[in-house]
Amino acid sequence: MNELKKKIEAVLFVTGKFMTFEEIAEFAGISSMGLMKDAMEILMKEYNDRDCALYIVEEKDKFKLNIRRDYNYLTTKLASGAELDAPTQATLALIAYKQPVKQSEIIHMRGNTAYDHIKELKEQGFVTREKLGRTRLLKVTQKFYDYFDIVDNVLQDKFMEAEDKILEKVLEKKVKEESEQEKSSEKEEGEDWGKPAE
Repeated sequence: MNELKKKIEAVLFVTGKFMTFEEIAEFAGISSMGLMKDAMEILMKEYNDRDCALYIVEEKDKFKLNIRRDYNYLTTKLASGAELDAPTQATLALIAYKQPVKQSEIIHMRGNTAYDHIKELKEQGFVTREKLGRTRLLKVTQKFYDYFDIVDNVLQDKFMEAEDKILEKVLEKKVKEESEQEKSSEKEEGEDWGKPAE
């Protein structure tokens, strides 16, 4: 069992991305899924009990060796050399949200400077560009999911949650504005009522 745990740990460390039991077992050369699951449970418990910066995170039946939140600031500092500026990040977020998306659509929404953003994103390996008629089709790569610590099938859920929150705020603002308008018009009507007839 100890040897199996070491193999799983090595696979998670080297890949640095979310993986299913099957993928880990294949890389580690473990044929028994029962033993694989037992070893993973023990390994996860050991990481939780240890006083260290790493832990194994599970999300939708996928596993990844991750850094605890308390130490995230270190990874941000280390990754700062490859950080993208805010406008480029906004373009990347839009591509991720709408993918697969035509480059012409992104340019229309983000302006001509998005050409430079897309070029940089492709050079850094965050997006792919495929020829599609007179434009290009843009998609995010596996590097995007690994770098931003997102599981592929969870991405749209996250965008939907963000959309819902934005809609909630918009609705709350609208209700508040309508309520204030009603109060204001009621007040004006009350003032008119008290005025002597001309």
